[in-house]
Amino acid sequence: MAILVLGGAGYIGSHTVYELIQAGRDVVVADNLLTGFRAAVHPKARFYQADIRDRAAMDKLFQTEHIDGVIHFAASSQVGESMADPLKYYDNNLCGTTTLLRSMVAHGVDKIVFSSTAATYGEPERVPILETDRTQPTNCYGETKLAMERMMCWTSRAHGLRYVALRYFNACGAHPSGAIGEAHDPETHLIPLILQVPNGKREKISIFGDDYPTPDGTCIRDYIHVTDLAQAHILALDYLLAGGENNVFNLGNGVGFSVKEVIDVARSVTGHPIPAEVCPRRAGDPAQLVASSDKAKSVLGWKPQFADLNTIVATAWAWHKSHPNGYDR
Repeated sequence: MAILVLGGAGYIGSHTVYELIQAGRDVVVADNLLTGFRAAVHPKARFYQADIRDRAAMDKLFQTEHIDGVIHFAASSQVGESMADPLKYYDNNLCGTTTLLRSMVAHGVDKIVFSSTAATYGEPERVPILETDRTQPTNCYGETKLAMERMMCWTSRAHGLRYVALRYFNACGAHPSGAIGEAHDPETHLIPLILQVPNGKREKISIFGDDYPTPDGTCIRDYIHVTDLAQAHILALDYLLAGGENNVFNLGNGVGFSVKEVIDVARSVTGHPIPAEVCPRRAGDPAQLVASSDKAKSVLGWKPQFADLNTIVATAWAWHKSHPNGYDR
């Protein structure tokens, strides 16, 4: 039986496929390649260029392959874009997941691990954030992800679907082999933006606000290596395959680093001065977002292997230095 990875040509999806293949799993990848890259898909995975909004394509895939479980990454994920074009996010994220779940129910595939997000919490009530804390998204992206979680909950009640939603914080880093890494257009994530400076792609890095109630005045975030995220998805799927019940888990390191701290580590790793400029705050940026991942560690047995920020930035730099333009289309 095979594992279907939807969005398996994207950043986190491709790393999860690599970890699945390394673990000896039979893997099928489906991706529409709008933001993913064919070159990021592991050569041992069977690839289908398909959109989850296409019911015929989903039905054909489930008819062709014997799928035992699904890992679902296929969604639009840019916060700013979601605010400017919310209907795109409702179409791709919610309509796409509706079509996927209809096809899964029709073909008797009843286990899914879902890529959710810390954006479901909105402004945190406390730090570190627990899975039981209030969910009140402050952007359309987080709203659609929370709605996808609820959709799976109700589908579970009606049709026996079993799901795990993984709410993760700031994904970062690259595969230790350097074979695959992060490539977005436009790029919005802090670490690759910082590394564009030593790569000659930009002159300086912008710091959006230095007057937050944090030790150095800049925003604090929880950075989690993409390979550790990939491992958590596999553990969550195995949890469902072993009979585990519906569940939600935070994924983070439980340690926050400020924007200035990340820039300082990047300077150390790259040996480049990386000039920085303080700019006005961006609307909607919480001062701190840090996860409690105790539940994932105790229930799933998850043990992050790349928790050190120097290691995270070093793997990212190895990828970006050797792939300054990302993947070739």
